[in-house]
Amino acid sequence: MPHSKEYTGSVYGGLGHLLYAYSQAKGLPISERLEKVQNLERFDFSLWRELLTEVDQHLQIPALGLDIAEYVQPKHLGIIAYIALSCNTLGEALYRYHDFHRLVYDGSALEVSIQDEYLAIGWGYIPIHLITQVCHETAIALMLQFLKHFMEFDDIHLHEVHFVHPAPKNVAIYEQYFNCKVLFSQPKAQIITPIHQLTKPIRQGDQTLQHLLMQQAHALLDKLPNSTQLDHRLQQAILIGLQKNQYQIEPIAKQLHMSVRQLQRHLQQQGTTYQQRIQEVRHLLAEQYLKDRHLNLQEIALLLGYSEQSVFQRAFKQWTSMTPQQWRQQQYA
Repeated sequence: MPHSKEYTGSVYGGLGHLLYAYSQAKGLPISERLEKVQNLERFDFSLWRELLTEVDQHLQIPALGLDIAEYVQPKHLGIIAYIALSCNTLGEALYRYHDFHRLVYDGSALEVSIQDEYLAIGWGYIPIHLITQVCHETAIALMLQFLKHFMEFDDIHLHEVHFVHPAPKNVAIYEQYFNCKVLFSQPKAQIITPIHQLTKPIRQGDQTLQHLLMQQAHALLDKLPNSTQLDHRLQQAILIGLQKNQYQIEPIAKQLHMSVRQLQRHLQQQGTTYQQRIQEVRHLLAEQYLKDRHLNLQEIALLLGYSEQSVFQRAFKQWTSMTPQQWRQQQYA
């Protein structure tokens, strides 16, 4: 496919890793262009489209995007995965995806609308000659696979899935995959789900988040002079609160079934303060996030609850006497 001069945005570098993993699993040759994007934070959507087309030409299998999505891991989606895993319901996860979807693909708006008893999530208009069916089906399937496999929504019931391209010969594959009616030649690519689905709770969401983000959490607890179950619950509450920008002491104390004064007294007995505990968790998470090369400093600052990247950089230098860039370079020296 010739490279279009019309810019259609950029995609998250983790998608390049996903396609690399898929190509290896299928025994496909790794092209020089796919190799080059492995170290990029972002790359042009047009290149993503062309890389998908290359794989499609090699394999020539129906519904390629659905097959690629089977290989998705949280690291391939970056910050959206981290944030989504801190949500409590399907509705919250979908709205957070809407808030941050441009971090995965910034070429078109993600539009959310309510139609009678249904919620529609659709991708904004892109000229049809600048996008392929594989691009759209990969985007939709990635979102669905993530919800099913990492947020444990194994019983999501969609109402309809729409694609803008003409129907292929094998529509049944799509209907079996999405378990609903799939329509083609539609005005926009979108998924439509009953509104009542949005209240579905995320099963074991906290445990999944803990597995991803708290690998070193016990090491921090061991440093505390009087580590207790309350300390562990406090740390976990702060961790989740940071993801939702609800880490002030009032909601955290309420979550622990304590008054603010009781929590402050507990921390005072340990010779620390709530603000110090926040900074300890931020420091721990910052180092974990910096080990993920696909997360840039702005995204890490956001995950840690900082409104400005510069504030995060100053805090990190106070913790380690190094800038985040220097610390990251040291890890991979």
